[in-house]
Amino acid sequence: MKKIKYFALVILTMVIMVLPINNAKAEEKINVYLFWGDGCPHCEEAIKFFNSIEDEYGKYYKLVKYEVWNDQDNSKLMDEVASKLKEQVSGVPYIVIGNKTFNGYAESYDDQIKEAIKNAYESDSYKDVVKQVKDGKKDEKESSPVIPIIIVASISIVVIGGLVVLTKKM
Repeated sequence: MKKIKYFALVILTMVIMVLPINNAKAEEKINVYLFWGDGCPHCEEAIKFFNSIEDEYGKYYKLVKYEVWNDQDNSKLMDEVASKLKEQVSGVPYIVIGNKTFNGYAESYDDQIKEAIKNAYESDSYKDVVKQVKDGKKDEKESSPVIPIIIVASISIVVIGGLVVLTKKM
C-alpha cells in the first residue's frame, strides 16, 4: 500500500510540473508590430486605434512600434519582414500580427485587426515573424518540439520504472 501511495505521489508531482509548461503560452502576450512614419496621418490613426483597444485587448498583445521614415534600420527591417511574408510594402502603416499583415490603415480594418490579435494569441501555431527576421531564424518552431519530447520521455521512464518496481515487489 505504501508503494502505491509513493507511486501516485510521483505521478501527481510530474503532472503538476508539466501543467505550467503547457499553459505558458496562454499567459504570454503576442507582439503586434506597427511600422509607421513620423507625420503620417494614417499611422497616427492606427496608433489611436491601438490605444483605444488597450483596455479590452491589452491582455493579449504588446504593441511594438518601428518608425521607418527617419530610421533606415527600421525601414530595412520592414522590407525584410515583408519579403519573408512574400509581400511588397507600398507604404505605412504596415501592421504585422504573426503572419497576418495590414498594409495601410482605415477604420474598416478595426474588427479584422482585433480578430487577428485574438486568433494569434489563442493559436498554438503563432509565429513572431518580425522576431524571426530580427534574430535571423528560419523558423521559430524548428527547435520547439524538443522540450515536449524530453518531457514525455522523462514521464514515460518514471512511469515504466515505477510500474517495474511495483510489480517486482508485489
